[in-house]
Amino acid sequence: MILDQIADKWSVLVLAALCSEPLRFNALKRQLEGITQKALSQTLRRLERNGIVERRVIASAPVAVEYRITPLGRTLEAPFHALHQWTLQHHHEIEKARSVYDARQQALDDEAAWG
Repeated sequence: MILDQIADKWSVLVLAALCSEPLRFNALKRQLEGITQKALSQTLRRLERNGIVERRVIASAPVAVEYRITPLGRTLEAPFHALHQWTLQHHHEIEKARSVYDARQQALDDEAAWG
């Protein structure tokens, strides 16, 4: 259950962004192309609940909220970096496997359609 909460697509991208520096909500949203405000809010709440991210309210006009990675969250940096490197190293193999699979599935679908 914990892995589901820290290793989904948005969580990984949020953590990658926050590893560099603390960010305000809108700055974080701008860095994560395609994320909705709702998805970002839910992701940040989940990460905060699990002790991976901390939220800090900045008393200014208007009030701002900044998010930063916690020491516990920082321990995920190396494993996530390793996973990212793995995807870069093996993406051609994965694409090839997908193409082979898709062609095989298409052949089965065509065979089923022709009876």
